[in-house]
Amino acid sequence: MAAAQDHQPRTDARKHRIVVIGTGFAGIGMAVRLKQAGYHDFVVLERAEDVGGTWRDNTYPGCRCDVPSHLYSFSFAPNPDWSSTFSPQPEIEAYLRKVTDRFRVRPHIRFGHAVESAHWQGDHWLIHTNQGDFTADLLLSGMGPLAEPSYPKLAGIESFEGEIFHSAQWNHDLDLSGRKVAVIGTGASAIQFVPAIQPDVEELHLFQRTPPWVMPRPDRRISGVEKAIYRRFPLVQKAVRAGIYWGRESLVLGFAKLPAIMKQGQKIAERHLQQQIRDPELRAELTPDFTLGCKRVLISDDYYPAVAQPNVEVVTDPILEVTPTGIVTEDGVKHEVDTIIYGTGFRVTDLPVMDMLHGRDGRTLREAWAHGMEAHLGTAIAGFPNFFLLIGPNTGLGHSSMVFMIESQLAYILDAIRTMDANGLREVEVRPEVQREFVDGVRASMRNTVWTRGGCTSWYLDSEGRNTTLWPTFTFRFRQLTRHFDRSQYLTR
Repeated sequence: MAAAQDHQPRTDARKHRIVVIGTGFAGIGMAVRLKQAGYHDFVVLERAEDVGGTWRDNTYPGCRCDVPSHLYSFSFAPNPDWSSTFSPQPEIEAYLRKVTDRFRVRPHIRFGHAVESAHWQGDHWLIHTNQGDFTADLLLSGMGPLAEPSYPKLAGIESFEGEIFHSAQWNHDLDLSGRKVAVIGTGASAIQFVPAIQPDVEELHLFQRTPPWVMPRPDRRISGVEKAIYRRFPLVQKAVRAGIYWGRESLVLGFAKLPAIMKQGQKIAERHLQQQIRDPELRAELTPDFTLGCKRVLISDDYYPAVAQPNVEVVTDPILEVTPTGIVTEDGVKHEVDTIIYGTGFRVTDLPVMDMLHGRDGRTLREAWAHGMEAHLGTAIAGFPNFFLLIGPNTGLGHSSMVFMIESQLAYILDAIRTMDANGLREVEVRPEVQREFVDGVRASMRNTVWTRGGCTSWYLDSEGRNTTLWPTFTFRFRQLTRHFDRSQYLTR
């Protein structure tokens, strides 16, 4: 284990009170709130050339949010101009750019600065980037879990002679017209881009490991009259947002409190499948064998119709190997393709930050999380002083808006900084026993939820089968817990 003092800053290291990493919702929200609170000695490090995070990187055809627009936005920056009730990706990316400029945080952002590592030096953080070093009293990470694409290990993939790319790194230069395309994965991204590309390709071979539950998408255009009302009477949009929030919050009863309720939702999904897929054999292949909600519930009105088209083949046999001209499944069938598109999601429980971050005594976050990701309130980690993690372990949601959770964390972190200032504290580090108590409580709450008992294996679970991703109860409870920073829960000096 490398000692912290082995990592010395270059003589030209730039010093700041606070360094924030990332410019998605978490990083931009943190920057706005810091500035509003009167903190100006901070920088935001961003590896790309513009803001947006996952909404900048995921530009695949059909990409849009599956949380209603009015809720999937900052409470302090409502947008009266959403075009529809579920926002398409370009609008969300544009919204984040607009917030960045409206609140004048762009001057604080250092674009093209990829963080390579960060080391606690005993009284400050040393951050190495590809553009030089930074030092900071406080390090705040806005590197979300949907940042690094996940690739399956496929035998022979290096021999493939065609085109290969991940949905999160879409190759817009490639014309898919007339191509024989393999799509690997049937998660949230695939059910959006498959209907978008299906009419253009000659053949589409959809490699499905586990079929998802798909609910109807209650999407509609937002009229000009509605937008005018929202602009003139912001409280109306606020009321709509509140209605959406509480409607979504009621879903927790089915997910986490009374799983039997999910049977009613599952009937809706089953009826949706039956209405859109007439072929009984195909319908059987697309019917999940787990309880609705165990995996992420997907919403779409065009996925099933696209899959039912003559040029689409749903392949349920596992992949054996990839050859130069196709994919061979375990039943011995070779599927001739010239393009492979991964719709295999992200490294959610194996975050790159785990190897980049070195806390007390040089210990990496991966070492600290050897038995699973854990953090107090999903935000503070024992052994990592003056470090706060946005969208950390067990802050993810299966029913509502991550932006709500992010704003809760922003308030908590700001209160921590104010507490440090008010009490002359140079260092805060969550007590191990406090973190342990919180994590044990989360795991106890998770035991009877559909995410644990629903009969599936999902990306919510880590390699040990623990759900280290989702928050197991109501989001208003998380907001209550993060409303104030409790100094007694921290080692301080």
